[in-house]
Amino acid sequence: MTVTTLDEEPAVPATIRDVARASGVHISTVSRTFSAPHLVNPETRVRVLACAEDLGYRPNRAARALITGRTHNIGLIVADIANPFFPPLIKAAEGQARHRDYHVFVADTNEDQAAEEELVHALAKQVDGVLLCSPRMSNSLIEQVSREVPVVVINRQVAGLPCVMMDVGQGARLAIEHLLGLGHRRIALLGGPRGSWTNREIRRAAVAAARAGGAELTVLGPNHPTETGGGAVADQVRRSGVTAVLAYNDLMAIGLIEGLDALGLRVPQDVSVVGVDDIALSRLTRPKLTTVATPTAAAGRTAVDMLLQHDSDAPRGARGRGASAGDHRTTAQVMLQTELVVRDSTGPVPPPGRDGTGA
Repeated sequence: MTVTTLDEEPAVPATIRDVARASGVHISTVSRTFSAPHLVNPETRVRVLACAEDLGYRPNRAARALITGRTHNIGLIVADIANPFFPPLIKAAEGQARHRDYHVFVADTNEDQAAEEELVHALAKQVDGVLLCSPRMSNSLIEQVSREVPVVVINRQVAGLPCVMMDVGQGARLAIEHLLGLGHRRIALLGGPRGSWTNREIRRAAVAAARAGGAELTVLGPNHPTETGGGAVADQVRRSGVTAVLAYNDLMAIGLIEGLDALGLRVPQDVSVVGVDDIALSRLTRPKLTTVATPTAAAGRTAVDMLLQHDSDAPRGARGRGASAGDHRTTAQVMLQTELVVRDSTGPVPPPGRDGTGA
């Protein structure tokens, strides 16, 4: 048993001077190793980090922020944290940021444009940049807030700003072609929220693919992008006479399947249903959901890298808070590919009189 007496003094935490002495470098080199590692010789950086680890040294973030002008914090604002689409993206972004010695503050707007704008302004002075995921603000508003703090947009295209997009247009085309291949010629598209870039891309691609395949596409929406929103459209789907549906996201598709079941319609025997996102729940429902898989985790990691690339490339006086439009920020735009995952919720078009829609 270890006994600690009152006259024992606690161990003194290691300082930056201790690390410099142990690794045989100047204090400024130790400081750069933690604040700007890309400016330090790799061999020296490894030696300094090893000595810091042995000594138990941890840099003071507040002091480092005063010296470098960086907080080493990132803001991540999402449209609806309760939507299963977002957690994998958040987790991947947090992991990538932590690997780069950054922390992530996550905020939820509940699909509210005003709340989104307010959150950006609130975070601007506390972070080195903001990731806007599926924003509901207009492009002009996003451009305005980007003058206040560096911004990377996820799941939306904004000219002149760095963006990470998932090719939902390609996914919608694959989904419609899949339904056409099963013989469906009367298809409904359940639209998502008004003002959504993803919704516009899905609609544009679905309309083009249906037209090319000689199919009739009925657009129902806009709708709230939740299970409740999907269930609320079930009767419209029944009355429309369609034999297949592409929904804005998996939550709407799952809600629609529940709503159709309550109306006595079977999926896929009477109506085929396709979602978008490939959330974990899509593999657990019965029937398992055919869906467009979106690379959400890759989008989160890529967006963090893009934001921190801007931070490391920007001139010293332009980094972090209050960055101006002329600070060499990147305008790169990355499009990540999607793919169709075929499961049990789609099947051949039902014979006439057996689709349950009253057609």
